[in-house]
Amino acid sequence: MECTLGQIVAQKKMTRALLLKFGRHAGKSTITVIAEDISRNNGYVELSFRARKLDDKDLFSKSDPFLELYRINDDQSEQLVYRTEVVKNNLSPVWEPFKVSLSSLCSCEEARTLKCLVWDYDSRGKHDFIGEFSTTFEEMQKAFREDQAQWDCVNAKYKQKKRNYKNSGVVILADLKFHRVYSFLDYIMGGCQIHFTVAIDFTASNGDPRNSRSLHYINPFQPNEYLQALVAVGEICQDYDSDKRFSALGFGARIPPKYEVSHNFAINFDPEDDECEGIQGVVEAYQNCLPRVQLYGPTNVAPVISKVACMAAAEEHTGEASQYYILLILTDGVVTDMADTREAIVRASHLPMSIIIVGVGNADFTDMHVLDGDDGVLRSPRGEPALRDIVQFVPFRELKNASPAALAKCVLAEVPKQVVEFYSHKELPPRGLGTHARAAGPGSAP
Repeated sequence: MECTLGQIVAQKKMTRALLLKFGRHAGKSTITVIAEDISRNNGYVELSFRARKLDDKDLFSKSDPFLELYRINDDQSEQLVYRTEVVKNNLSPVWEPFKVSLSSLCSCEEARTLKCLVWDYDSRGKHDFIGEFSTTFEEMQKAFREDQAQWDCVNAKYKQKKRNYKNSGVVILADLKFHRVYSFLDYIMGGCQIHFTVAIDFTASNGDPRNSRSLHYINPFQPNEYLQALVAVGEICQDYDSDKRFSALGFGARIPPKYEVSHNFAINFDPEDDECEGIQGVVEAYQNCLPRVQLYGPTNVAPVISKVACMAAAEEHTGEASQYYILLILTDGVVTDMADTREAIVRASHLPMSIIIVGVGNADFTDMHVLDGDDGVLRSPRGEPALRDIVQFVPFRELKNASPAALAKCVLAEVPKQVVEFYSHKELPPRGLGTHARAAGPGSAP
């Protein structure tokens, strides 16, 4: 069969003849491919069935039953969802639990008809039909909550022929767990606020701002490397920040009035309120700050990570998916306090927080790739692994001329996944849904 994905999606349903090698037809065999939108898929289901007093179809032993679960499509065709294992020589089998996505089970439509068929296994493939019943996922959940989740397994031929026929056994839903899986958009639409903090590297390795080769060069005619990165990346990030106010920090400089080295200072020099109005406000604070500080060192980033982590820790205690923190670090390269930084990131991985590191200039960014954790789990100096990968490294030199869409994809590639991972681990649904959204019945999971 040859066709494109576009053809399948456009036609929704495509049936083609199966071909052997060299284009010969495989008899009358056909294959049908159905296109289905699974973007609404928001969970998976764990089901466990057992049966009681099934009809005996074997002469010298008991039936070997297995169960098939079908979904009824819009065109009334039947789509196999799951087939259980065979339980040998048993009229009251207990089948193994199984998992299936909500989209596979019922196309995320809980009122869609489902059909269960029970068969007596035959090694030659001519299985004997025991009986069937129809239900919906909606009905299954209600019946399970009310401890009435059982259905008569009916053989229509027997029902028609036998006057006192009741059933060919009973199928019981032994367990049902509905695991709701939420998306990043679910959390944002539920009112989760994204709070951005920008941290700028003011260490001497960036070069004297009066020198045209400096990454902090004060050029009246065009923005320097830091400003370019700040505006390009910041404008993307601020779309996710509802109040468009950014906390703006600096590290690695001697600051007034005593000109002591600080690795965590407000670039607007207001320690009580380090927020700026939008990216333009951060740009203005940066431009006013640069002439007033002395670039120094070393490049310690653990303090700014720890500061944002403290805010995230306070938010975590609310027990709601209400605020998630993203720290955007702009730096020119080598981190001096690597051990402390790894420790801070591992601790932050347990909090509602992500870190985006933007590498400015052409320095060696080996340390940043280590912190990113894409090549393995980041560990603290004590060997403790990070709970989640929360660091995304972006080398700005490779994206300086990229389109806004390409830059956005790179910068925010991992943030949605990181937000969902955190709240899923904490078993927190989007705000407004509450705990009732998690429960499908006794023993259900989020």
